[in-house]
Amino acid sequence: MSELLGHYNYWVVIFLMMTGFYVLISSGNLVKKVIGLNIFQTSVGLLFISMGKVSGGTAPIVDDRFHLYSHPLPSVLILTAIVVGVATTAVALALIVRIREAYGTIEEDEILALDRREE
Repeated sequence: MSELLGHYNYWVVIFLMMTGFYVLISSGNLVKKVIGLNIFQTSVGLLFISMGKVSGGTAPIVDDRFHLYSHPLPSVLILTAIVVGVATTAVALALIVRIREAYGTIEEDEILALDRREE
């Protein structure tokens, strides 16, 4: 039982990942879909950071006092993923604004119905 509780960060990742996925597939609102994708992205970032942390490890500074280091690559990758995620979110929200101007709604079902009527 203590092994399961000792990995609470992975349980948080699973919860956030499933929450983001549920919001993504259950909602027809385009803004809610973007929020679900952001929650999912955050959970992946937490997963990578959790895997990169070494218990008792320090920053990779070469010194005789330190013998155990945490790997810096997951942190760098997640920092890049955060920047890409913010840019992607901005583009998605800009597209949603344009869709709202063109169709008058941001509900997926209503947009598809309007497209079917036009054809």
